[in-house]
Amino acid sequence: MNNNRQTTPKKDVRYLPSYSVPEAALYLRLPKSTLRAWVARQNNFEPLIAPAQKKPLALSFINLVEAYVLASIRRERRLPMNRIRKGLDFISQMHPSDNPLAEKDFGTDRLSMFLRKSGLVHDISRGSRQTALEDIIKGYMQRIERDSHGLPSKLYPFSGTGKPDEPRSILIDPNISFGRPILSDISIPVEIIVERYKAGESMRELAGDYECSQEKIEKAIRCQLREQAA
Repeated sequence: MNNNRQTTPKKDVRYLPSYSVPEAALYLRLPKSTLRAWVARQNNFEPLIAPAQKKPLALSFINLVEAYVLASIRRERRLPMNRIRKGLDFISQMHPSDNPLAEKDFGTDRLSMFLRKSGLVHDISRGSRQTALEDIIKGYMQRIERDSHGLPSKLYPFSGTGKPDEPRSILIDPNISFGRPILSDISIPVEIIVERYKAGESMRELAGDYECSQEKIEKAIRCQLREQAA
């Protein structure tokens, strides 16, 4: 990555170290080893994502969004890290930034640059194949809400199919519950629901207490337990 990028001090809660690698991997449904490879220095290569804190290693909400973007791209095409690095280096040279993957423009023109420079589209002119891939990835980007400055403010991670149009049942908001996943409609932390379920309460009881559908409770519980067992 470009080491000459301009940096500015950030006090925004979104930039604070808030997640361990295992936590972030759980929320994003990624293997811990994959996420660690993205955020930790390896073989004299700078990380693809600059973590908010190196020792001990911890990620910010912005880092979480960056990892989500990378995971979305890899969900469609298994890009090797050298190609990802090539695309990100080019973007950083053209538009110096600490967090290029989290910026609003990555969902538009910079996505096109990344796809070209990463070698994903090779010699394909801007035609149906590239446009289709961009449209798919932009679908994933729509699960990121942004503030008036274009910075990520909320993320709706996957809890089921992993497809862009999956219902937004789970929300990660750095200003609610310390950035831990919550049920999007009622702002109840998922981990509290899971703990109550483990303690013996039924999904029907939990749905009644929180005045939401049993399907939403079931989805949150099954997703969390499945990922913890993986």
